[in-house]
Amino acid sequence: MITLRSLVFVLWLYLSMALFAVGLSPALLGPHAMAMGVVRGWARFVLFGLRRIAGVRVELRGLEHRPAGAALVAAKHQGMLDVVALLAVLPDACFVLKKELMPVPFFGWFAWKTRMIAVDRSGHAKALKGMAQQARARLAEARQIVIFPEGTRTAPGQPGDYKPGVAAIYRDLDGPCWPVATNSGVCWPAHGFRRTPGVVVFEFLPPIPTGLKRAEFMARLEADIEAASTRLLSAP
Repeated sequence: MITLRSLVFVLWLYLSMALFAVGLSPALLGPHAMAMGVVRGWARFVLFGLRRIAGVRVELRGLEHRPAGAALVAAKHQGMLDVVALLAVLPDACFVLKKELMPVPFFGWFAWKTRMIAVDRSGHAKALKGMAQQARARLAEARQIVIFPEGTRTAPGQPGDYKPGVAAIYRDLDGPCWPVATNSGVCWPAHGFRRTPGVVVFEFLPPIPTGLKRAEFMARLEADIEAASTRLLSAP
């Protein structure tokens, strides 16, 4: 039964992409708010199907810590659900993503229209500088920059390799950083189509204050995210 429900949800997921990206593509000609509304609507549509079809419910915790204006959000990354859920819950999320995704039809067009931050991961120092410049522009628009500091998806319980890009934005922002923990990979793993029924938690943690040195900030960020994500794996 789980296999069948998972297959039906995967079909729902890809049909939803076509419905929103193709059917609502005229939004690309409108203002930013219109295109962002399509993206957020798609995210909520996916979460609805995830619960009704696959039996996976998303629970949000720590919403008293959720930022509303310009902010840097650093989240644990275990799968695609991390993107979907944060798109749905943040007012105007701006994701740091791979440059290679930008040419993808419709997906890349909406990413361009909503001014996501595209990074060439092979560019090293030049890429970090470009990312910081884009981040400053997005922060000036009072958006929430979402970065996955590990740079790639990790399995539940597996510690990540935290990259320095998040520290560069934190320094330029000169403001707090909001960590987010999750156990999403338990129900929606990074690979495969199987969706295991259960509860996925996304927890906004207390913000890390501004002004920390790079090494101190990175150590605090990793410790906070990893400890909370590990705790969620054992929570009922």
